[in-house]
Amino acid sequence: MRATRVPSQRPGRIPQDAGGPTHLQQIIAALTEGVIIIDPDGTLSWADETALDLHGVRNLKDLGGTAAGFAERYQLAYRNQQTLRPSEYPIQSLLRGETIDKALFEVIRRSDGKRWFHEIRTMALNDPAGEPDCLVLILNDETERFNAEERFERAFAANPAPAIIARLSDMRYVKVNHGFLELTGYHRGALIGHSMHEIDVLRGAERRELAITRLNDGETIPQMEGCLLLPDGREKTVLLGGQPLEIGDAACMLFTFADLHPRQQAQDALRLSEERFAKAFRMAPGPMAIFTLDGLRILDVNDAFTNATGWRREEVVGRPEAEVEFWGQGALRDELEHQMKQTGRVRSVEIELQSKDGVRRDYLLSAEMVEFHHERCVLSVMLDITERKQTETELLTAVQSVMQDTSWLGQKIVEKLANATRGRRSAAKQPDMETLTTRAIEVLGLVAQGLSDADIADRLDIAQNTVRNHVSAIYRKLGVHRRSAVIVWARERGLGASVQTPGKTSKSRRKKSA
Repeated sequence: MRATRVPSQRPGRIPQDAGGPTHLQQIIAALTEGVIIIDPDGTLSWADETALDLHGVRNLKDLGGTAAGFAERYQLAYRNQQTLRPSEYPIQSLLRGETIDKALFEVIRRSDGKRWFHEIRTMALNDPAGEPDCLVLILNDETERFNAEERFERAFAANPAPAIIARLSDMRYVKVNHGFLELTGYHRGALIGHSMHEIDVLRGAERRELAITRLNDGETIPQMEGCLLLPDGREKTVLLGGQPLEIGDAACMLFTFADLHPRQQAQDALRLSEERFAKAFRMAPGPMAIFTLDGLRILDVNDAFTNATGWRREEVVGRPEAEVEFWGQGALRDELEHQMKQTGRVRSVEIELQSKDGVRRDYLLSAEMVEFHHERCVLSVMLDITERKQTETELLTAVQSVMQDTSWLGQKIVEKLANATRGRRSAAKQPDMETLTTRAIEVLGLVAQGLSDADIADRLDIAQNTVRNHVSAIYRKLGVHRRSAVIVWARERGLGASVQTPGKTSKSRRKKSA
């Protein structure tokens, strides 16, 4: 290390051994820190480049030249910002014969406020007679470390995440941020300086033994749930963890926390909501089922569903709907699935639900897309309309019987039915004939004549399921749910004027001939 030699005001005060290095050279060779030599009369006689740099100057004169001059240029304070009087400066203590083993000082240049942190120790070199010959200040730069600590202090205080720091040597809390005070309700004085034995942040930790072992070894404490005891005696569930760090020369443990109370409240609310839904689902009087949107896999069915179909819950859960055919077959089912995926809902669509023993009954199906266990699902509900359809069929049969011999009465009945239907229709624009396919118009005309699905299938030489699909499609396009409404709509438009059913015409003619 190079040294800047400044002529001493007292030449010859640093003795030399013959053929050997000076005392100063011995010190410089042994040390890497900054060094300042002071004569017993208070004169700053020499400083190396490191010492000059640590004070932001280029020569010894800028240091002040003497102990008093140094005090005029620099203000010293302890780490806690307690200002020192000039008589308390390390140089003055050294002149009084008092040495400092190691101490930390904040050094502030009065001219511009620039500051450094110096760790200082002092020593005295005596002459052969035992009198002080020269006095030595040894400086170590701690500025970067303490700047980093200050940045940590600011970040620690501003961090909204609750945190507290304990010193490992005595397990006492040395720092706490506002987030922890806000989380727990403690005030700072009730924590700083107090032992972990008094306020145990690891109380109720789910892996407490592991946490204590890691704490004693100064190792990272993995995240785990815990329970903090609050000043008012209440408890708060938290997620906690610990990270070892050093503050100054002290080994410490930084504890951080996350409040799990809101999550616990949300989980409790979700559990209650799911319980209420489960009860309503089970007790609903109509058949209900839950499917996955992708693939329509059955997730659950209610008691009314099992009663209506004869299938036990464990027999259908997990199976695709297509295997059990709750939604029917063919084009209708495909259209329902497509509509569900496109719009997320189905409203009052007529289907045939087949029970386990093969019996089919008529239902109105409504379905809505819902979130179930973090998966998009379909909640479906069905209303049994079998008896209502049977009543409508019986009514139509009676009307057709009357209309065979009393056409004017039939016209009156048609008009009454038409008026009643118009009264229940919405004001929205009604569909016209152009929206129906040619085959659908053929089916519609035969329906208007009072023919059953089986008779229509025979007449058109097509499968009965095909007729049923056409009829369901007509229902959707017309926005109706009853066969009588379809007949009225068709007859208003001139379809089905000839109302004759197979076998009845021949009987009527036989009666007339008789």
